[in-house]
Amino acid sequence: MEFLVLTKVGGVLGPFATVLGVIMDWLFQLTSTFGIQNIGLCIILFTLVTKLLMFPLTLKQQKSSKLMSVMQPEIAAVQAKYKGKTDQESMRKQNVEIQAVYEKYGTSMTGGCVQLIIQMPILFALYQVIYHIPAYVQSVKAVFENVVTAISSLGVDHVGMLTQFAADNKINISRVGDLGSSNGMVDFLYQLNPDQWNSLQGLFPKVQETIASNAAQIAHMNSFLGINLASTPASVMFPSGGGFHLSIAILIPILAGVSQWFSARLMTVNQPQSGNDESNVMSQSMKSMNTVMPLMSVFFCFTFASGIGIYWIASSVFQIIQQVAVNRYLNKIDMDDMIKKNVEKANKKRAKKGLPPQRVAQNATANLKNLQASNERAEAEKNEKLEKTKEQVKASNDFYSSGSSNPNSIAAKARMVEKYNEKHNK
Repeated sequence: MEFLVLTKVGGVLGPFATVLGVIMDWLFQLTSTFGIQNIGLCIILFTLVTKLLMFPLTLKQQKSSKLMSVMQPEIAAVQAKYKGKTDQESMRKQNVEIQAVYEKYGTSMTGGCVQLIIQMPILFALYQVIYHIPAYVQSVKAVFENVVTAISSLGVDHVGMLTQFAADNKINISRVGDLGSSNGMVDFLYQLNPDQWNSLQGLFPKVQETIASNAAQIAHMNSFLGINLASTPASVMFPSGGGFHLSIAILIPILAGVSQWFSARLMTVNQPQSGNDESNVMSQSMKSMNTVMPLMSVFFCFTFASGIGIYWIASSVFQIIQQVAVNRYLNKIDMDDMIKKNVEKANKKRAKKGLPPQRVAQNATANLKNLQASNERAEAEKNEKLEKTKEQVKASNDFYSSGSSNPNSIAAKARMVEKYNEKHNK
């Protein structure tokens, strides 16, 4: 594929997007065998397949989150112990104690992040495939190429004509490829709504029938429950001619926001909870994000092509179903058994490196006890020194102040000299 969009997602994302595009093409061909050529249905099936493929990673991430909820009280206790201490030695001891807690449970500080890091390029590639379907789905691209071939064979300055057409119809061509190339024209044509397809027929009357027949097929593929997936809900409800047109398309941003809010609520069930200040700040941040993100979904799905909104809704709905099942599973899981398996996995990794197995839980407990004993000894020595200093000050004050109620009198001063001499002549 030579689409400009593919050059934008080269490197890590390119291979992911290509594989996902092949999967979506298979799904489109599968539904076509049943006489259904619909991009909306294909997007929903594609979302379901990708959710199932990513489920093992999702489950691992949720398990890590559940384990963190068990570990969090111990981590919070260590953080509270060193609260306000910023010297290097205190920070080192805090890190050692926190690391000991992670070792005790057979996991690591980065355990829950690995799955997220793996999922990120897949998620970004998913959006690219949905946003630029003809760039990745060959079965859909073939229909657009029929129009491209017809226009290119006219021998006219179609590039200039399409550029002017885009300006007249307020079509953004900054993100498409060269209009002189086949791929660039397909990128351009994919942005047209039904009214613009009708206008395109008048621009190239010699191939009007070809444009009309393929435009009808494209409109059929892009129509989902009466919504054109190439149009944005904003453009449908607020047409260029002005005014307001109530459309079923308004349900797309609304359902996107509601479904994502509910999905986020379910995902926080197994998130770590703690009473320390740092965790409270993180908890408040998460609550704010769970409110802001659904609102952003409403805005984006209102201004993006409806196909993106369909994907957004389908993704959240499948996430909700998946999360309900995961939460039920995690509520029944034996945490002791899970920790035991984590320790066994950690020892297998050590064995591959030629290292002896480690009794992680016992070592972690011993480390914690040693550190606690060391801290208690240091605290006791400090208190002992403070007590001795207090006694010395008190004894000195008693010695020099006794003998007179008026410490400034001549008798009191004489008595101080006498006591001083008595004390030092002993």
